[in-house]
Amino acid sequence: MFQALFNSLSGMFSFSRSLDTVSNNVSNMNTPGFRGSDAFFTNLDGGYGSRIAGEDMRTNPGDLRETENPTDLAVNGNGYFVLRDPDGNLHYTRAGQFRFNADSLLVDSVNGFSVMALDGSGNMVEIDLDTYRNIPAVGTSLVRITGNIAPSSTTTNINAVTVYDAAGASRVLSVKFTNNTSVTPGSFLVTVSDSDGKAVGTGEVRFRTDGTPLAGYSNLSVVLQGPGGAQTIQVEFGTPGTLTGMTSLSGTTSSVTAKVTDGHGILAVNGIQFDEKGVMQLTYSETEKRSGPQVALATFPNESALHLEGGRLISGATVQQRDIGRPGDTGFGRITGFSLEMSNVDLTREFADMIVIQRGYQASSRVMTVSNEMIEQLYNSTRGG
Repeated sequence: MFQALFNSLSGMFSFSRSLDTVSNNVSNMNTPGFRGSDAFFTNLDGGYGSRIAGEDMRTNPGDLRETENPTDLAVNGNGYFVLRDPDGNLHYTRAGQFRFNADSLLVDSVNGFSVMALDGSGNMVEIDLDTYRNIPAVGTSLVRITGNIAPSSTTTNINAVTVYDAAGASRVLSVKFTNNTSVTPGSFLVTVSDSDGKAVGTGEVRFRTDGTPLAGYSNLSVVLQGPGGAQTIQVEFGTPGTLTGMTSLSGTTSSVTAKVTDGHGILAVNGIQFDEKGVMQLTYSETEKRSGPQVALATFPNESALHLEGGRLISGATVQQRDIGRPGDTGFGRITGFSLEMSNVDLTREFADMIVIQRGYQASSRVMTVSNEMIEQLYNSTRGG
């Protein structure tokens, strides 16, 4: 009877601790990256009741929730994000709730630990936005002229052609075509001038009888003087013998345009997002884009042996018990941007566990009551003797 009393007491303690685990799961049902746990009972040797043997972390993924933050990331598949604290220790998490801090480093929003990436050699590095905040100026090297110029037109002008010098300063040019067919059939003299009206390039374009550019007269060079010295820009009028550039066809009005194919000033990043490979994609303009670092992922052969530390960080794994790799590689999941992985807690399961715990606690309590009544009855019978 006395042993039954202690057995029931151990059962009540065990069920109470198990309820602690369930309550912690429920309270974190909206915590990004949280992993629920299960408490496991074990029998004490010799039939002396039960105790909690430990907890195992649930490794099934949680649901993904879309956000409007480009640095919110979720792992779709296997893997954990790798974080490094100020002491150099590594931590792992499924909660990709990241942001750039005051030092332009991508960090975890809660604890401020740095998000790690892999460089081209496979070394882990921090993601530093300062490295990619601007791209240097590039001078214009090519301008293409397209469209038709009527053989009978006297003069045709293209205005406001914006190019860039090597220092990133914009220069506005104009192109003037003057009919020269009285001297040479199919010929137009070309003058390129700067914003002050000074000629910076002259030449001639000639057309064959089929209206296509003539070889040897389908381009000219423009020389701009700037802080970095002389800069040469090629002006192309089309591929000789084809209709892909300028043409001179009768019966069609003049409608020539200039397209600047390259060159820009100093550009600042105006858009950031991560692709499914975890590579940071940076946008500077409609045509200028760059790729940045690639986030690192860690996988663990025995995830159930891990445990949560601080609510969202994974610990319990040594260097030998983990693999570091890139998103999308074999064994590693892909990245979903503008998203967070939520808790993997299932309320239906938690409610069912609570019912089982409650019944077990009630039964243990009933055993204690019965044991107490039997002991009391034994004492009463002794007094009656």
